[in-house]
Amino acid sequence: MGQGLSCASSSYDHDFFTAVQAGDLQAVDSSLKDDPSLLLRTTIYDRLSALHIAAANGRVEVLSMILDRSVSPDVLNRDKQTPLMLAAMHGKIECVQKLLDSGANILMFDSVNGRTCLHHAAYYGHSDCLRAILSAAKSTHVASSWGFARFVNVSDGTGATPLHLAARQKRPSCVHILVDNGALVCASTGRYGFPGSTPLHLAARGGSLDCIRELLARGADRLQRDSSGRMPYEVALKQNHGECAALLNPSAADPLVWPSALKFISELDSETKALLEAALMEGNREREMKILKGTTDSLTSPAHSDKAFDDDVSEGSDAEFCSICFDRVCTIEVQDCRHQMCAQCTLAVCCHSKPNPTTLFLPSPACPFCRSSISRLVTTKARDTGDQNTTSKPRRFRHCSSEGSSSFKGLSSAVGSFGLMGCGSGRITDSSDMVDKL
Repeated sequence: MGQGLSCASSSYDHDFFTAVQAGDLQAVDSSLKDDPSLLLRTTIYDRLSALHIAAANGRVEVLSMILDRSVSPDVLNRDKQTPLMLAAMHGKIECVQKLLDSGANILMFDSVNGRTCLHHAAYYGHSDCLRAILSAAKSTHVASSWGFARFVNVSDGTGATPLHLAARQKRPSCVHILVDNGALVCASTGRYGFPGSTPLHLAARGGSLDCIRELLARGADRLQRDSSGRMPYEVALKQNHGECAALLNPSAADPLVWPSALKFISELDSETKALLEAALMEGNREREMKILKGTTDSLTSPAHSDKAFDDDVSEGSDAEFCSICFDRVCTIEVQDCRHQMCAQCTLAVCCHSKPNPTTLFLPSPACPFCRSSISRLVTTKARDTGDQNTTSKPRRFRHCSSEGSSSFKGLSSAVGSFGLMGCGSGRITDSSDMVDKL
């Protein structure tokens, strides 16, 4: 992959490339003063330049020295790979960032599989490099000319997107980053893996439970088939991944899905988003435990819930309990009407009506208390900090009137199913039977 040195055209060139590989800044500087043309030379076979060697080996100081001498950051090796691609392959985040800051082109494709630097970062599981490249894509000409969503979902020569590669290589952190940036969870491959495979098919083939969890939580379709008509469930069974097959079983309860189609969800601050994501994974984890263990007990473990959501609550705390479930502390607040709920109930509000994939624009969900449209969510701590110098307090509802709206009553049932096994049908008996057979 270019991390080593092939033959050089002379011993002098070899000494220079060896110094670059070792990060010997003084020797590199001395060699360039004696012969500046060394910057234009490459190794014989792999056609590696000094910039490639420095990037692949994480020698950021040498890399900076070379770039300061007006060397193009997009020089190509024998496989038409740029220094940025090699740095992403080997997880050299400092070199990746330096090359991006120097204007390296993120839209170049190599000649091996037609992959970009984003493909390489996802394939090798370097999440920090993946974040840096995605961040650069938002701020460079890519977002305006090529389109950020198109870049995230770019296919290589075999029809695989970065998400396909991350799922197949069991890289759950990279899967999470990609789907969070708009990667399509139902995209099909061309020749990569088995034709027509989705990321869920590839995660099932590799037996990665963590990747399957991430994909299901982001709306991956368990019923989608590849070119041979196989569902991810059947792929997992064939590969003898019993636990993966149990989660992918079409007869099992549907997982709770992150409502990414709603505009205000994408505008959440990091703290509020983290609370809601934790609630989502908690609900799906309870569902998963019931499926895998084959239990029919519908009660949530108090200790498990307390650990996840009530760590900061004590007897002396004046925190308000959620007026929907009466079980957890309010952590999320609707900014406009200032009504508060726990994270799980907030997520149930957002997922109460599943997004229609054929609809481009969806109305925001309504507050279950006053029926006003939810345009923004904040954490209660953030709101309390801003209001600590005021005398008035936001309205908090401890009890629900029996005369509430029908939608509120419907929400209560939705929250009930969310707390027990996620947001879906209750066909756990069938799935547990299937687990026993596996």
